[in-house]
Amino acid sequence: MDMQSTAASQAGTPAGFQGTLTDKLKEQFDAGLLSGQELRPDFTIAQPVHRYTESDHAVWRKLYERQASMLRGRVCDEFLQGLSTLGMGKDRVPDFEQLNETLMHATGWQVVAVPGLVPDHVFFEHLANRRFPASWWMRKPEQLDYLQEPDCFHDVFGHVPLLINPVFADYMEAYGKGGLKAASLNALDMLARLYWYTVEFGLIRTDAGLRIYGAGILSSQGESLYSLDSASPNRIGFDVRRIMRTRYRIDTFQKTYFVIDSFEQLFDATRPDFAPLYESLRALPTLGAGDVAEGDLVLNAGTREGWSDSDDV
Repeated sequence: MDMQSTAASQAGTPAGFQGTLTDKLKEQFDAGLLSGQELRPDFTIAQPVHRYTESDHAVWRKLYERQASMLRGRVCDEFLQGLSTLGMGKDRVPDFEQLNETLMHATGWQVVAVPGLVPDHVFFEHLANRRFPASWWMRKPEQLDYLQEPDCFHDVFGHVPLLINPVFADYMEAYGKGGLKAASLNALDMLARLYWYTVEFGLIRTDAGLRIYGAGILSSQGESLYSLDSASPNRIGFDVRRIMRTRYRIDTFQKTYFVIDSFEQLFDATRPDFAPLYESLRALPTLGAGDVAEGDLVLNAGTREGWSDSDDV
């Protein structure tokens, strides 16, 4: 769930809905995909399982088989354990209620269906209350390799298995609570970078070597290979201050990946009050997505081959 999502216009807002309409949400209303659906104030809906087409299930099956076949030996064991524990089927788009039976028992989390990206404050409220907002809709067959807004495969296959892990589950809750505070401190840009470089595009160091845990990588065939095998990107040891200063890429593979040593390290990094950190970082310049800075623990200095010269976010 990309935090650069805050919202579009009120034009076309459905009767009775008081929130702000994102572009994707408006598109679904205009196409009649949500007719008869109650859009709640927290942007959730009942997952419209009856609306999935055979094409949707075929896309899920194709993506699942493609990713599952290549992730062993690339993804962290915690993800594989979560995928197995959830019993997430490969043949059909999962029913969120069935996933929640296992997830709630394991860590108290649940998946809630949303029509697309939600405003930041809504997103943080969900995470802070152990609810993961997942897009219900599936990408089209011609979008197998790239789409701009996260779909059901990215959100459910990429994110949900790690919510079985107690430490990662606690990190996500702490992140949601931190987001609510960051919004009041005008620091969402810094906190968004932490989400991007951990939850979405994080790597973890294990006894067997580097492994993937970020959902943005896990749901992408190309980046699953690039993040571990390519000499092009930087791979740098995890540091909260460094990450919060670092811009990122939304249109290409990442120029830099940050590597944690454990999920405990990740959770411990969220314990301190970030308010003094935000204040100190305001006095420092931001860093480009591909920069290597003094003091970095550099695991791999990228060759920069193939890097786009378009702007970082």
